[in-house]
Amino acid sequence: MTFKLNNVHKAVNWNVEDDDFTQAFWDQNVKQFWLPEEISVSKDVKVWSELSPEERNLYKKVLGGLTLLDTKQANNGIPSMMSLTDNLQRKAVLSFMGTMEEIHAKSYSSIFTTLLTVPEIDEIFEWIESEPTLQKKAEIVLAQYENTDDRYGLYMSMATSVFLESFLFYSGFFYPLFLAGQGKMMASGEIISLILRDESLHGKYIGLLAQEIFKDFSKEEQKEYKAKVMDVFDRLMENEINYTNTIYEGTGLADEVINFLKYNANRAMENLGYDNRLEVDPVNPIVLNGLSTETKTHDFFSTKGNGYQKGVYESLQDSDFIFDRKI
Repeated sequence: MTFKLNNVHKAVNWNVEDDDFTQAFWDQNVKQFWLPEEISVSKDVKVWSELSPEERNLYKKVLGGLTLLDTKQANNGIPSMMSLTDNLQRKAVLSFMGTMEEIHAKSYSSIFTTLLTVPEIDEIFEWIESEPTLQKKAEIVLAQYENTDDRYGLYMSMATSVFLESFLFYSGFFYPLFLAGQGKMMASGEIISLILRDESLHGKYIGLLAQEIFKDFSKEEQKEYKAKVMDVFDRLMENEINYTNTIYEGTGLADEVINFLKYNANRAMENLGYDNRLEVDPVNPIVLNGLSTETKTHDFFSTKGNGYQKGVYESLQDSDFIFDRKI
C-alpha cells in the first residue's frame, strides 16, 4: 500500500537566516531567559510589613492587573499572531515570547505567595474579575486577538500587541519602579525590571513584523488601517487613564503615571513606524532610578541585569550533609 502525502511538511532550518533580524531576536530572548524562583522575593518581607495599608493595596492591584494582561497575551495574543505567521523561525521566536509571558504571570504569583496570605491572594484575584476598567482593557485587546483571520487582522493584532507590551503594562510597572527607586521592595523591583526588559524586546520585534506587513498594503489600505489602529489606540489610552485614576486615587501619583504612559505610548508608536503622538513631560526621576539602579540594566539587547544571578542560593544546613546511599 502506497502512502500519499497531501502536503510537504517542513522543519525549521536555523542554518539559513530567513531575514536580517529574527535570529538576533532569538539569541537575545534566550540570553534574557530567567525564572522567578531564581530571585529571592523574601528579601522584601520586612519592607512589605513597613508599608502602609494603602501602599500594600496599590502594590497588590498593579500586580493583579499585570497578571491579567500577561495571561491574555500568552494564551490569546501570541497564539493569534502565530496562527497566521508562516515563517518557522518567526514562529519559534513568537513561541518563546509566549512562554516568557507565562513566566511573567507566574512571577507575580510568586510575589503574592511570598508576601500575602491566602485570603489576600483570593481577594486580589476577585478584584481582577470585578474591576471594570481592567476588564474593559482586556476586552478591547481580546476583541482584536479573536479576529485574527487575514493579513489585515494579523496587522491589527500585532499593532494591538505592541500597544499592550509597549505602554499598557506601564501603569502597572510605575509603582514597583517608584518604590525600587527609593530603595524599597528591591527584589520584587528586580523582577519587574526583568519583565520590563522582556516586554521591550517583544514590542520591538512584533513592531518590526507589523511594519513589514504594513508596507505590503496599498496606499489606500495603509491610510484606512492606520486610522483603525489609531482608533484602537485612542480607546485603550482613554480607558488606561481611567484605570490609572481609579487605582492610584488618593496617592498623588496619577498624573505622573499618566505621563509615564504617554512616554511609553510614543515608544509604541516608534515600534510601529509611526511618529510620536503625545506631548510628554520629563518622567519622574525616582522611576527612572528604579529602571537603572546599579544592579539592573534596561536597554535593548542588554544581557541580564548584573544584580541577577542564575540559580537559587540558600544557606547550608546540617541536614544538607546527611546522605542516603541506599540504591
